[in-house]
Amino acid sequence: MALHSRRAFLKNGSSLAAATLLAPMTRAFPAMNAHDAPLIGIQIGPESFVDEGVEALLSWLQEKAGVNTICLTTFTYGQGFAGRQPSGRFYPGHGALASAGAPFHGGHFATLHDRYYTNTVLSNTRAPDLGGRDILAEVLPAARKRGMKVFCGIEDRWDRAFDVPGLQECAETDLRGRSTFDRARSATTCVLNPNVRAFWTALTTDLCSSYPIDGLLFENERSGPLMNVLGASPFRKGVGDTSHVACFCPFHRKVAKEKGIDFERAKQGYEKLVAYVQQAVANQRPPDGYYVTFQQILHDYSEIAAYDRLCDEGKLQIVADIHTTSKAIRKESRFIFHVEQTISFNPFNRVALDYEHLWDKAEFLKPATYNNCAGERYANLIHNLNATIYRDLPPDELYSMLNHLLGYSGLASLDALPAAGLPADYVFRETKRAMAKVQDRCGILAGIDVNVPVAAASRQTTPEDTYAATLAALQAGAQGVVLSRKYAEMRRENLEGAGRAIAQWKGQA
Repeated sequence: MALHSRRAFLKNGSSLAAATLLAPMTRAFPAMNAHDAPLIGIQIGPESFVDEGVEALLSWLQEKAGVNTICLTTFTYGQGFAGRQPSGRFYPGHGALASAGAPFHGGHFATLHDRYYTNTVLSNTRAPDLGGRDILAEVLPAARKRGMKVFCGIEDRWDRAFDVPGLQECAETDLRGRSTFDRARSATTCVLNPNVRAFWTALTTDLCSSYPIDGLLFENERSGPLMNVLGASPFRKGVGDTSHVACFCPFHRKVAKEKGIDFERAKQGYEKLVAYVQQAVANQRPPDGYYVTFQQILHDYSEIAAYDRLCDEGKLQIVADIHTTSKAIRKESRFIFHVEQTISFNPFNRVALDYEHLWDKAEFLKPATYNNCAGERYANLIHNLNATIYRDLPPDELYSMLNHLLGYSGLASLDALPAAGLPADYVFRETKRAMAKVQDRCGILAGIDVNVPVAAASRQTTPEDTYAATLAALQAGAQGVVLSRKYAEMRRENLEGAGRAIAQWKGQA
């Protein structure tokens, strides 16, 4: 019922002008056969090459893990895709701990060419971490000698980047008029701010013009305001103050008006949802119950869903910009768009971030089919939804309902789910679902969980887990896999599990 109503609202929501979006392309990506050579990528930060040596690390990855594509994190202010292991996390047995050197800062890890950034205030994002060393320039020739491809990983993450000139001007504005630049840990940039859009175009132009790379991998895991105001996150358990939902800046107001969305009504609707969430967390049940009241708010304020769609499409416009810019510079360039895991087990996100809206934005989509950490994440999502819109349902019944809606079966009980994780069959099914949605119009690269961080009591990756998940993705017909999140946190024996699966797959010809 919620899914049906949500779909109806989103269909009525406004969208960005079709002329500014990437036109649909005709291309075919048939299912992989055993004799085909799949793309076997690994996400890796520049520090790993500094710590372990370019030649030695590339040789090991190619020989032991079957890697033929390096997804080298080149721009980020987040420590999810770059940086050494921070204190308090397990040491994987290679590289160096963050505590052994300076704390992670982040930014642009290649050489930044100023001439490309004249149209944005975000013109100086150089990363100080490596003392000016350009790891991309070092990795490229070494990878070429081995026949390996190199993609630049770029991430929309600005943690602790408050010394970046221009960032304050680009920060989002929340529902109460507060800038996200004032947050203690992380700023978020407004996707409709012209400076932000110009920055991503400039960064793409710089990397594709200055280096003979094979393509880009773009990471952006920001959901629209509707899921954020509900606190429907899989990454943490608990619903806090959701009034910080964004963005409600003048740029959003302007675009909303152009699209026929009443900006003030949208704000009023989101304020209603904030009050609703606060009452739910305080266990103040409305007369009609939690779910019906949620639907009443959506019914009374159709602007909520329309505004949510506008924010999502602002994000996808940047994705399209990066793609078209990279192709204009180098026709043979390939673009990978990382799709966050919420598209997998949140029915609302399955609607808002549908593969049918994504296939024409990239040559490859990389869904985060991280099965080990998925147990913890799915359980978190269920508990958070159970704290608000589904508060009238017992948690186990909500879990059962979502499993039916999402097509999951054979999972552990809700209490045991974090420790059990999801089976490799989840990777197989999600890969199949993504392929069915894109219908060979773009390629699917399954993201494989290799020691993605979880709580100590949650499932920890084993070599057999990586082997089974990698093989499941290839057997489902994926055009390849990307070992994730970053090499610095991966145990080598788990990477060897992926290598075994790849060797077995190739031997099936």
